[in-house]
Amino acid sequence: MENNAINGAVPRIRIINACKNFGRVRALYNVNLEIKAGQVVLIIGPSGSGKSTLLRSVNRLENLSSGEIFVDQDSVTHRDSDIRKIREEVGMVFQNFNLFPHLSAADNIALAPRTVKKLGKDETLESARILLKRVGLSEKEEVYPDQLSGGQQQRVAIARALAMNPKVMLFDEPTSALDPEMIKEVLDVMLDLAKDGMTMLVVSHEMGFAKAAADTVVFMDEGEIIEQSTPAQLFDSPKEERTKKFLKHIL
Repeated sequence: MENNAINGAVPRIRIINACKNFGRVRALYNVNLEIKAGQVVLIIGPSGSGKSTLLRSVNRLENLSSGEIFVDQDSVTHRDSDIRKIREEVGMVFQNFNLFPHLSAADNIALAPRTVKKLGKDETLESARILLKRVGLSEKEEVYPDQLSGGQQQRVAIARALAMNPKVMLFDEPTSALDPEMIKEVLDVMLDLAKDGMTMLVVSHEMGFAKAAADTVVFMDEGEIIEQSTPAQLFDSPKEERTKKFLKHIL
């Protein structure tokens, strides 16, 4: 990871006083977070703490009730923002893969560059082959999702998100739907991305990944950031009682 990237002046993601309500339910409350280029930030917390809502707000899959989010200098939250352009730069990987069942692995990856960027079939398929190799699935180019294991499907989903050459990758519980033996193959791909300097915001309870790749771990509860620090400090010497109580259940 490049130190000069992490020390850059302008945050790659800037979240300012983010609030989100679903009716009377407060999902996010005054969340402030900055992520610099090349940083890997892991968000942990109990179910319903606002982790996924925050992640989805970064590419406006959820609209904030108030507050602002910027990716580089571009406002995600302003109503006149070109959200399609911003989403091209913010790749997202979901817990349930969301691959198109009628398309091969290569065609799943090639679809967005072909339809959004209007690139040619040969060019997008060649890029898809390169990305499949990157995630360790060169031999699965013509295979359909229902012929792949869960871990393989998730790796195709990561390759699909990378196909748009994003500046940022968002991961929403990327291993939670996988059998234990498949988790490592997905985390290995994510570790390689981190080593290559990809800016990553990850919702997960995979502590091994946090210790190996994360610069910062953020603990959320009831829609608020309770504590954030390095993995070593947060896991070994948490300051807040709510953090300590949560970590007792997962460590």
